[in-house]
Amino acid sequence: MPEVLVLYYSQNGSTQQLAYQIAMGIEQAGCSAKVRTVASLNSSDDATLPDPVVSKADLEACQGLALGSPTRFGQMASALKHFLDSTSDLWLKGTLQNKPACVFTSSSSLHGGQESTLLSMMLPLLHHGMLLMGIPYSEPQLHTTQTGGSPYGATHLAHQGNVALSQEEKNLGIALGKRLGETVLKLEA
Repeated sequence: MPEVLVLYYSQNGSTQQLAYQIAMGIEQAGCSAKVRTVASLNSSDDATLPDPVVSKADLEACQGLALGSPTRFGQMASALKHFLDSTSDLWLKGTLQNKPACVFTSSSSLHGGQESTLLSMMLPLLHHGMLLMGIPYSEPQLHTTQTGGSPYGATHLAHQGNVALSQEEKNLGIALGKRLGETVLKLEA
């Protein structure tokens, strides 16, 4: 069964919850979802991480990747960027070339830079030669959501500390994961 890596960084739990929805969609598509987080830049925080810390071997072994981060000034969080910056050896070998990928994020304000964060996460994936996908407008809830969701990837609006995902955010996360898993299966065939 093809394995898809769901790699995220989350400080308050919103991005983590979105990661779990994407993993659910990946598994609904018939793939195995491997959920991992990145180490904090403050190593004393790592004892309380809810998921195992990613290794480069996890990245090497995956057949697809879902990458998630909270929005930090319209960009990905530094802990995730720090991990991606360490993957030059994989880039040199072309390890991730032609593998499908998607991105997801959470912000605490409606205009907090969700789409620019998604775009910032796409850049290293493009350099790695990955095949990027988003959420097509054939997903009806993308037209009607009042919370999160973007054609660039799944999003969550954690307004006033609301960590709980809306039903639309859950559904769009699952849809993105399912699309990623189905694409992995098509490429593996």
